[in-house]
Amino acid sequence: MPASSPTLAAVSVSPAPGTASAPFTSSAPGGRERLLALDGLRLVAALMVCLYHYAGRGGTVSESWHQTPAHVFPTLSRAATYGCLGVQFFFVISGFVICMSSWGRTLGDFFRSRVARLYPAYWVALVLVTAAAMVLPAVVHPVRPDEFLVNLTMMQQPMGADRILGVCWTLWVEVRFYALFALLVVVRGVTYRRVVLFACGWTLAAVVCRTSGNALTDQIVMPDYAPFFVGGLALYLIHRFGSDLLLWGIVAVSWLLGQADATRGLWHAGAQGDFHREPWVILAIVTLAFAAVAAVALGWTRWAGWSWLVTAGALTYPFYLVHEHLGWFVIRVLHRGLGLPPWPTLLLTVLVMLALAQFIHRFVENPFGPRLKRALKRVRTPEISSQFTSAKDGKESAGSV
Repeated sequence: MPASSPTLAAVSVSPAPGTASAPFTSSAPGGRERLLALDGLRLVAALMVCLYHYAGRGGTVSESWHQTPAHVFPTLSRAATYGCLGVQFFFVISGFVICMSSWGRTLGDFFRSRVARLYPAYWVALVLVTAAAMVLPAVVHPVRPDEFLVNLTMMQQPMGADRILGVCWTLWVEVRFYALFALLVVVRGVTYRRVVLFACGWTLAAVVCRTSGNALTDQIVMPDYAPFFVGGLALYLIHRFGSDLLLWGIVAVSWLLGQADATRGLWHAGAQGDFHREPWVILAIVTLAFAAVAAVALGWTRWAGWSWLVTAGALTYPFYLVHEHLGWFVIRVLHRGLGLPPWPTLLLTVLVMLALAQFIHRFVENPFGPRLKRALKRVRTPEISSQFTSAKDGKESAGSV
């Protein structure tokens, strides 16, 4: 998951030239505006990944269903196996959202907002999944105390510790994207020219990185995922400043590289017994992901002004965190323990995970996210001054690149 994003960050932006009018947005805290359509897209991406984990792969979920999902859902499973592409969808959204939410912020503001957004729900998800592992080890294998403590940092993968949350590999991708963007762009102030140079430089580095065979550069540059983030960055610039050939060129190259990466990595059966995927379907889904975010960038989704989309966006991140292992837990209890048929089990499990996500959002993210942010703000840290673009002449920043 994804990115935002998701990657998975709050979707808000200040009004700027070329942006859509009021029905396209909803007011949000901090004097910013919220793009409601992106909230809906984030939930769609999360449900895609959820469907993949419940019905589109083998492995542990087969034990919960007592047989492979291909036998439980013969038709659904063939579509659900493409749900893993929701991660790439998240990454495109994340590129858009991070560029949007970092505009006009200092490096310290950016750091505090990311920490306060990501960690409270993540820590609670770790505790819940660890507790579930103790109750039903057949679904989730307990980890050692030292590995649990490493997982609290979100850096368990580079440390070689077992992951408690299966989806947290996407969070590690997101964290590396945040670090690159912060150190190369946010540190000097986010401007049109700096984002364009970053996008072009990262794209070139990702292509060259494939010839190096160096594990360190692969970890830093992330050639498999860079095109999706870069495409999202360029689409936000289109949203903020309007279309131009350079930006659409960046989007086009990102799409071309991204569909190749996704197809190469996913069209064969995976280690989890994934079903065969058709390359043309992967291409179509990646194309739809870019097109959906492009529609937001161009203001074509201004009709999507429903207030429930705010709730959908708020639930996405905690839902993404808890749905996999805890969902397998619920499936095992409902289907094998209580004898509920497969389809009611599937639907009820999704609803239970959404309800749990709402609980985490209301009682964890809402109260503790702002408190953590305020606590971090009281810590004395050196701020690097930046010159920021105004809405009128944002492309011509007072600070040259």
